[in-house]
Amino acid sequence: MTSSVEEWVDEVARTTHPDTVIWCDGSDAENGRLIGQMVDDGTLIRLNQAALPGCYLHRSNPQDVARTEHLTFICSERPEDAGPTNNWMSPADARERVWPLFSGAMRGRTMYVVPYIMGPVASRCPTSWAQSPRLTPGWASRSPTARTSSPTCAS
Repeated sequence: MTSSVEEWVDEVARTTHPDTVIWCDGSDAENGRLIGQMVDDGTLIRLNQAALPGCYLHRSNPQDVARTEHLTFICSERPEDAGPTNNWMSPADARERVWPLFSGAMRGRTMYVVPYIMGPVASRCPTSWAQSPRLTPGWASRSPTARTSSPTCAS
């Protein structure tokens, strides 16, 4: 049986067309592999490992953009839910306007899926999430996220 998170990842992959989809597992081996790749491609710079073991310098990609208020919206059913200082858009309008911009955004790239749980694992109501960061260089702060709630808890 496919979970709602797996369905969401499949939908994102069908739209964005990544070359590869990798589900992150948080293991030491994965961490070492990712650090090695980033050091090799210059994304990370090893600092003095004798003085600062396990430390690296990471500089932001100049193509990444900071959050721009005029392009940031709170998407909810009711405009008043956005608060007095935020831009508002209905979820339906957001899907119609924004989702097409993701078409083909991952061609030539790897999509990393980062699963995580909000709250304690042993909680009566844990909520599982997965995030696919960095769809395109200019979308660093606009990553879609999927959520599944525990069947024993109300969302």
